[in-house]
Amino acid sequence: MTLRLRRFALTLTALLGAASALVPVAANASMGDKDVARMVSFGGACAKCELSGRKLNGAQFVGANFAGAALVGSDLRDARFMGANFSGADLSRADLSDAQMVGSNFGRAILTDARLRSVEANGVNFASANLARVDMRDAQAAGSNFSRATLTDARLQAADMVAANFSKTNARGANFRDSVLTSATFTAGAFENASFRDADLSAANLTGATFAGSDFRGASLQSANITGVDLSRVRGLDQDQLDEACADAATRVPSGLMAKSCRGGGRVRYAAPAPPKPPAPPAAPRYLVAVD
Repeated sequence: MTLRLRRFALTLTALLGAASALVPVAANASMGDKDVARMVSFGGACAKCELSGRKLNGAQFVGANFAGAALVGSDLRDARFMGANFSGADLSRADLSDAQMVGSNFGRAILTDARLRSVEANGVNFASANLARVDMRDAQAAGSNFSRATLTDARLQAADMVAANFSKTNARGANFRDSVLTSATFTAGAFENASFRDADLSAANLTGATFAGSDFRGASLQSANITGVDLSRVRGLDQDQLDEACADAATRVPSGLMAKSCRGGGRVRYAAPAPPKPPAPPAAPRYLVAVD
């Protein structure tokens, strides 16, 4: 074979290998094989794929469309979701511990009883997702969108959720203990019987939310907006916390305590900083194929 022909053959083989490497495992994984190799990359579209119970730990989902896919009980530990679309996907009981979700969409996804321990989910979209009883302890979810999501009885202890959006979220019974929730938005959400014990709620916006039975012991409310909020039935709230918060005449607090304006009795003006923008998804991976 001449040198020119050999180079052409190598180039053609590399191109074919790169094209086939984008979605080969998605096809194979749906054919009954429960064990999927580590360090494999998914790309392209696999909407409504059946991948329940698969071992996908360490897999990479780069710009992939898995909308509506079923991954019930799948092992996705250490997986990387980069610019991937999992909207409406069923990941109930899946294990996503230590996963990275960069610029990905999990809106309307089902993550009930899922394990997202120590997940990196900054700027991720979880709007209208079902995260009931999810384990997100030690997670990083700064600037993430949980609006209208279900977080009932969720475990969110020691999570970093700076500027996260919990507006109109149902988080009854959720545990936010020791979490960083500075500049987070809780407007019109339901947080009855939730725990905010020792959480940092500095500059958070609590207006319109309900907190009956919630535990605020040791929580920081410095510059938090509690105007018009009914805190009369919360637990663990003390005067020092209220002195740091921004209240008004409509704020209700437990008997014996007093809510004050954070501006010396004048009208409270509150403006939380804008949440950080989600990170841009990375470029698709490039594949090199060696031929002997």
